[in-house]
Amino acid sequence: MKRKMRILVLLLLFLCETQSCATSRPNFVLLMADDLGIGDPGCYGNKTLRTPNIDRLAEGGVKLTQHLAASPLCTPSRAAFMTGRYPIRSGMASQSKVGVFLFSASSGGLPTSEITFAKLLKNQGYSTALIGKWHLGTNCHNKTDFCHHPLSHGFDYFHGLPVTNLRDCKPGEGTVFTTGIRVLVSVPLQLIAIALLTLAVLKCLGLLPTPGLVFFCLLFLAAVILGLVVCFLYYFRTLNCFLMRNHEITQQPMSYDHLTQRLTEDAAEFIRRSAETPFLLVLSYLHVHTALFSSKDFAGKSKHGAYGDTAEEMDWSVGQILNVLDELRLANNTLIYFSSDQGAHVEEVTTRGEVHGGSNGIYKGGKANNWEGGIRVPGILRWPGVIPAGLEIDEPTSNMDIFPTVAKLAGSPLPEDRIIDGRDLMPLLQGKSQRSDHEFLFHYCNFYLNAVRWHPRNSTSIWKAFFFTPKFTPEGANGCFSTHVCFCHGDYITHHHPPLLFDISKDPRERNPLTLTTEPRFQEILEAMQQAADRHTKTLQEVPNQLSLGNIVWKPWLQMCCSSSGLSCQCDQEKQDRTVSH
Repeated sequence: MKRKMRILVLLLLFLCETQSCATSRPNFVLLMADDLGIGDPGCYGNKTLRTPNIDRLAEGGVKLTQHLAASPLCTPSRAAFMTGRYPIRSGMASQSKVGVFLFSASSGGLPTSEITFAKLLKNQGYSTALIGKWHLGTNCHNKTDFCHHPLSHGFDYFHGLPVTNLRDCKPGEGTVFTTGIRVLVSVPLQLIAIALLTLAVLKCLGLLPTPGLVFFCLLFLAAVILGLVVCFLYYFRTLNCFLMRNHEITQQPMSYDHLTQRLTEDAAEFIRRSAETPFLLVLSYLHVHTALFSSKDFAGKSKHGAYGDTAEEMDWSVGQILNVLDELRLANNTLIYFSSDQGAHVEEVTTRGEVHGGSNGIYKGGKANNWEGGIRVPGILRWPGVIPAGLEIDEPTSNMDIFPTVAKLAGSPLPEDRIIDGRDLMPLLQGKSQRSDHEFLFHYCNFYLNAVRWHPRNSTSIWKAFFFTPKFTPEGANGCFSTHVCFCHGDYITHHHPPLLFDISKDPRERNPLTLTTEPRFQEILEAMQQAADRHTKTLQEVPNQLSLGNIVWKPWLQMCCSSSGLSCQCDQEKQDRTVSH
């Protein structure tokens, strides 16, 4: 009898250890929307946009109401998310107007020296996949070195878009380069026109005999400029908007036909084939960045036009992933995270007046600026039985926090040779801690320290001090509509001396800046925040600027093409694969 009892006890201990191991090494499904505003999902207050699956996630897990993107732009925000570090530490913060990668044949990208959470988990035996948008570079020196590619950063499998979705990727949706063309083309053409007119008048008056060759050269130069613009706009889609599977181009140019369905099916298939081993899936949606697109099942079905259709299609995709996890009985051992890389792009309005950007709820500003609307994003985490269901947390958290959270749960030590700015979220999520581990958070506008957030240990206040703010245009608007996005330096900003101070806990809309009159500790608070900024700045090391002009320009020798016939670059392996599979 005693022997049987001993065996039973040992069996129970073994089962408990097995359960403990399963709990300590969960699967991870990280869902990242593009440009989704905090006011878009139903669980964050939207009454008319239907997001039942995102809402289901929130009901079964924790909803973060002060979850912050480390940057209000795609490329730097995603670099921070992947590495747990402010993008300035990896050189992924631009010093110019262009803060993201626009061309597939740029040489900049996430440096190979950076460590992503995918690298850490791969070393722990996880199967790793990134499906969807990457936007962190591809090649360095030639078109086959793939130094910045997802497969060089810890992912076993990649299927998606190496750059980003743009209006230029979808015929008939216009171009994001309107301002650039106006500056780089219109000005030279106007100067040429003035020169031609002046020379013609002088010649007619007999004041300056001008050879016909001069007129011909000026007209030829104008024709060349116009020709280059036409070629640029014609070839941009083919050369930059394509899908890859691992290192191979599978569709060039990219087709939007059932694109969300294709990527969702592939994500579900990855989960199925990885079900017996721990896995990491990053499903990085192209939705809801422009160009907007949706399949016939969703087009015209929402109450918010094309934007609502895409948001509801993305929610459908979230539901498909949840269903697969349920089907395979993996839900209880899978940590799911849903967020957006930054706030909604409020300036996305078509020439016809259609709003193609989302809602940032009550918050000011949006994408490309550090007002709350640009950085406060949805943040939902679910892990049944481990994280309480239906909990709402209003403490400051960051998308950089996913790195240390995922690493610790997977059993991986954090790198000791670099600063990790993120903090483990589990004590906060499980109720073991009531306060965020972030006393200070630093908000960068590209390369420039824009604002500091301070949540003092002994206070409920959350102070936010702006060193500069963007000049919204037109005056009184909630964004930089004349330039389509806000810029971070020069005449586009207003410097504040002393810094503009808000108490976000009492004034989340950032309407009432504090003064010495309204806040007795005004000077003391600003001094503490300046000292924190100075301490933070001292931890920064000089690194190569991945978004310098030399790194973001198009380089012909880095251009990937699925055919060898010049710039035609036409192929559709995706369509062939779907035909075979059906």
